[in-house]
Formats: sequence, structure tokens, C-alpha cells
Amino acid sequence: VQLQASGGGLVQAGGSLRLSCAASGPNMDYHAMAWFRQAPGKQREWVSCINSAGSTHYADSVRGRFVISSDNAKNTVSLQMTSLRSEDTGVYYCAATTRRLCHPDYSRYEYWGQGTLVTVSS
Repeated sequence: VQLQASGGGLVQAGGSLRLSCAASGPNMDYHAMAWFRQAPGKQREWVSCINSAGSTHYADSVRGRFVISSDNAKNTVSLQMTSLRSEDTGVYYCAATTRRLCHPDYSRYEYWGQGTLVTVSS
């Protein structure tokens, strides 16, 4: 499975961005997709996840501000980010797993996109 993330950019604090992740490949064997982010000098952090049953999960830091959704027909997952803060700045990665349940541990995801940079200016 190949993942292509897009939609990053520069936005002012309080603004919004929408990230997208498109999956492709001959063997679409994943069951859940997630977003992670990594700020400069920090460890990769789980942000949100959605599984094939439509169950969604969010990190406490983004709950109520971010919404994850999927379009199974198009094999895409989106992350609508609102009320952005400077601490949301980082490279956002989409990831997919063959496991059926979401999990915040990045080691459980077999497939990774290349990342898209989100910069929130204060």
C-alpha cells in the first residue's frame, strides 16, 4: 500500500486546514488509517485514527478541533483541522495498518506516507 499525504501549509493560529491521504496499490489490505505528527525535536505523536468500521479516535490534544473521515470508495482519509494552535505545527504523516483496531503506537502501522508540513503561526 502506498500512501500520499497532501494539504499541509502555512496558516495563522485559529485557522483551518484539511489534510488528505490517498491510498493506492494492488493489495489494499489495511483496515485502519491514522495521522501522526512530529514537531521539530520531538517524538512522533499519534493524532487520530479511523478504522474500516468507521470508529474514530483522537488524541486529547486535538479532540474537539480535528475531525477524521474516510471515503472508502476513493481510498482516502481526511483530517479537518480547525482552531489551529502553534503547538499543532509539525510534519503530519498518514499511516495504515492491517490490524482492525486503531492504536496510538506508531510501531503497529505497516504503511506510511511521506508527510506533509503544517505550520501554524501565532
